[in-house]
Amino acid sequence: MRKEPIVICPFCREQDMLSNSLTAQSNQNVIFTCTHCQESIKNIETSKGK
Repeated sequence: MRKEPIVICPFCREQDMLSNSLTAQSNQNVIFTCTHCQESIKNIETSKGK
């Protein structure tokens, strides 16, 4: 069984699973939303979005 990666919020430093924090956009970028403080970072470029 594989472990899911953990991400750390750059605002509040809380940790959560990757699948709970990232949302894919149609332009191949992602949105990070913290499940604890609700802060978000939009239009994060991925290697496919370049």
